[in-house]
Amino acid sequence: MAASAHLKTQSQPQSCRSKRRKRRETTISVSSAPSLSPHVVSSDGSAWCCAVSTKHHHHPTPTSASPAQPRHPPPPPPSAPDPALAEEPSHSPSPAQVSPGCDSPGAAMDASPIAAAASPTPAAAYPVCTPYPSSYSKFNSALNAGLLNPMSPPPLDKTRSSPTLFDMMTNEHDYHPRPPLPQHPPPAGRAAPVLDRQLLLQERVADILGSCSPGSQFNDPDSSDVRLTLSSKDGFSVSLNVHRHILVTHSRFFAAKLSDRWSRQQRSLPHLVEISDCDDVEVYIETLRLMYCKDIRRRLMKEDVSKVLGILKVSAAIVFDAGVLSCLEYLEAAPWAEDEEEKVASLLSQLHLESSGAGEVLKRVSLEVAHPSADEAYGNGGEEILVRLLQVVLEGKDEKARREMKGLVSKMLRENSASYGRGGGGAAGGDLSKESLYSACEGCLRLLRHHFVRAAAADLSEAAQIARQADNLHWILDILIDRQIADEFLWTWAAQAELSEAHSKVPAIHRYEVSRVTARLFVGVGKGQILVSKEARCLLLGTWLDPFYEDFGWMRRACKGLDRHLIEDGLANTILTLPLAVQQEILLAWFDRFLNSGDDCPNIQRGFEVWWRRAFWRRNGEPERPPQLRLAAVCENSS
Repeated sequence: MAASAHLKTQSQPQSCRSKRRKRRETTISVSSAPSLSPHVVSSDGSAWCCAVSTKHHHHPTPTSASPAQPRHPPPPPPSAPDPALAEEPSHSPSPAQVSPGCDSPGAAMDASPIAAAASPTPAAAYPVCTPYPSSYSKFNSALNAGLLNPMSPPPLDKTRSSPTLFDMMTNEHDYHPRPPLPQHPPPAGRAAPVLDRQLLLQERVADILGSCSPGSQFNDPDSSDVRLTLSSKDGFSVSLNVHRHILVTHSRFFAAKLSDRWSRQQRSLPHLVEISDCDDVEVYIETLRLMYCKDIRRRLMKEDVSKVLGILKVSAAIVFDAGVLSCLEYLEAAPWAEDEEEKVASLLSQLHLESSGAGEVLKRVSLEVAHPSADEAYGNGGEEILVRLLQVVLEGKDEKARREMKGLVSKMLRENSASYGRGGGGAAGGDLSKESLYSACEGCLRLLRHHFVRAAAADLSEAAQIARQADNLHWILDILIDRQIADEFLWTWAAQAELSEAHSKVPAIHRYEVSRVTARLFVGVGKGQILVSKEARCLLLGTWLDPFYEDFGWMRRACKGLDRHLIEDGLANTILTLPLAVQQEILLAWFDRFLNSGDDCPNIQRGFEVWWRRAFWRRNGEPERPPQLRLAAVCENSS
């Protein structure tokens, strides 16, 4: 039959086993399939699993199990047969029958490589056995362990009664298909946020009402005679049990509303009072609770500035004088954050509480309140203070502190300049004027000339002052460039021929800071931050370019954080703003210096290439850019 043919194809000839193998298989077959007649498998005279035996062999004959052995019905057929048998006809051999050469049908189906490894030709053709295939070793191990039985029916396609976690995760959609998520309509408008805020407010109010100290009459229903209801603008309301005599004693607002005449008109206790449209119900409750406190200042020490500002606003509204005074004393003594300062000044200006002591609080944030004639006392207001700070920084002795304060003063000046605007360099309010800055600049430049000339004359006793004054000039120049008023400084610096001539006579370790001022001017011109005439730019390069070349190596090694590429780009752009003939003179001189100095000379090759294109390619009318090799050859010939 077709099924038998299929099984025979898995193991073509009758496979022969050794006697050792026969005993092992017989033992397994008797113990695992007692209900069937076990087969004894023997060899024809050759075996594929061992050497050829010289003894006489018999064909396998069926034997019966011992009568004492109980007979058990064969196990049921598999519920899900192996795919290898799914295509076979229904008249396949009985599970108890085994095809020659196979220990069991299950083995023939599950281990087809074993049958393929067996020789398809008669066993007698091989005088010695072939080596063990790897698949046979696995099969033999399983057989020895009792997992396979030559007399057993085909193995069932087992399905776990309880699936593993991995199976459940893999087939989650098959086991428990997820129902579609319910589609909730979006909340209408701002109803949900308002509800959340009301829930939070309700919790905070409950905490306030539940945290009253023992013996306090606040919100005491037994002794109170007024039922006060507070309602907010968003619809939240809360009712309190308060006492009329306490409200009337501490608040002139309640004294007018809850007068004796009004009280006599009420027919029953407690009196019902409602205050609607409260800005903050929580703060209103806190303010009312302060009326029951013997020491309001001590109570306010537990609050922050924002909460005290809210209590101050409510106290002023209900004319709670003790609460207003206590809040003002708190605000005058407590430290403020930067954002709280604006809130304090704004609220006190709105409430007009000067008679209650608000002026003492405002003295912390306003000079006008502290000194009505502040302008007369300080000259031009804050400018004199800034000039004084500027001079202190310029004359400071500690270098580390000077660097920190320079950053602070520069930040303050930038903020002032942004607040008041740049009105042609004039000062407005607390800002520095152009005249004040240039006055400080002239003082530094005068000291620099003095010490530079002495150092050039071999008097190095105060040579350290050269670097200090040059650093001061560099800082002031940054301020001038930030305010876009540095054009006059460039003219002044370009005219320092005396310093330029004495430059080579001063040791480089003392003079290189001076070239930092020149480099900052080159960057300013190259970036368009300083706009001056052609004559000023030519004078600047003619006076300071050679000293700048000589100090560039020292600047590169000694100045921390020096941006070499920024300076080189600034110098190249400054040169390219000059007439073409001046560009040629400067750049050819640079080409020679760069080839002899290397890294100690600024690399302005990009500017050189731009000049070359301007001078030759466009003039000669060449439509396309020539290759780079031609440029290199022309440059070498030009040098």
